[in-house]
Amino acid sequence: MRIRRSVSRLFGASILPAICAAVIAYFGYYAISGTRGYHAYAAVSSELTAQKQKLASIRGERMRLEHRIDLLESGHVDRDMVEEVEREQLLGSMPGQVAVPRERH
Repeated sequence: MRIRRSVSRLFGASILPAICAAVIAYFGYYAISGTRGYHAYAAVSSELTAQKQKLASIRGERMRLEHRIDLLESGHVDRDMVEEVEREQLLGSMPGQVAVPRERH
């Protein structure tokens, strides 16, 4: 009887710490390796950096195109820009093509 009580006390006293250890292990695992854990944060962080670089290049391209559009607006037309667009239209804008101006007769 005495051994039975000591075993039941030991078992009863270790249930709560065992449950707490299991809960801590469960949440600890998911804090590190879960879908929103530390490893997922590192992957999302690297993807965010790549997307920010892509956004910066797209913004640069947009600013370049807006500047070209500003040069072609009717209020102040830039002759060089008009000539560049004209050559692209006439040559079909193929890379490596060269326009050779001819003398007018």
